[in-house]
Amino acid sequence: MFTGLCAFPLTPMDEFGTDDRAYSGLIERLINAKVDSICVLGSTGNYAYLPREERARLVKLAVEVAGTLPVMTSVGALRTREILLAADDAQQAGAQALLLAPVSYQKLTEEEVFTLYETVSRAVSVPICVYENPGVTHFDFSDALYARLAELPAIQSIKLAGGYPDRERCIDRIAALRASLPERISLGISGDAFAVPALLAGCDSWYSVVGGLFPQLAMTLATQALNGQRERALTSNQALDPLWRLFGKYGSLRVVASAAVALNLVQEDCLPLPLALPDRQARNEIEQVITQLALA
Repeated sequence: MFTGLCAFPLTPMDEFGTDDRAYSGLIERLINAKVDSICVLGSTGNYAYLPREERARLVKLAVEVAGTLPVMTSVGALRTREILLAADDAQQAGAQALLLAPVSYQKLTEEEVFTLYETVSRAVSVPICVYENPGVTHFDFSDALYARLAELPAIQSIKLAGGYPDRERCIDRIAALRASLPERISLGISGDAFAVPALLAGCDSWYSVVGGLFPQLAMTLATQALNGQRERALTSNQALDPLWRLFGKYGSLRVVASAAVALNLVQEDCLPLPLALPDRQARNEIEQVITQLALA
């Protein structure tokens, strides 16, 4: 479950509901590309904008469409009781793993975050992936906290923020964590532009936004890096610099949503307000890069 490429598809939605047909189609693309696993309703899947009932229904649909492909889903919420309800719904729907970020309006302390994961760990029967996303949660996981969390049996993977706080220190941190954490703990990387260096540095999995829309591309990069084809992987990654620059400029969610619209995979209204696609000039730029890189 926690090795190789885990693809994070978009959840197409507007103010009236979700586009189940497009959602299923995106998942089918991942199946056809033979990704190792998927995570629905991650940050790219806009879980924070969905009510409990809708999240439960979409996880069930994803599991049905995915078949034998392992499915993970986010259960993050502001309150622990909401997380426990989401976790129960996800397990009943057949999700094989849970992704949990310490989402909060008030900044959390380390002890509060540990207690959160400890509480959820005791209540679930499937593994949990810890989600580090300081840009959203405003919480910084210390290596000492990771060591504590690794003692909880349900914790089986850590999704590190790519290149955080900077590329050099992130590489050093991956090496240090890999050496200090139990072997059973999978280290995964997010932040697509940083994925190849992180996989080469010892990460076991890539939690990928671009993999949710362009799975063949992501599979190629992941395979090269995980097989130790260092120069080939770095060259392939460098060739995608125009795409990575777009991610930095407009945000990965808006870029992949715009690309999905351009490829006629989703309707134009595919993000929950107040989120919106970038302006026409930006979308033209995104479409040009897709054509330039032959992603279509």
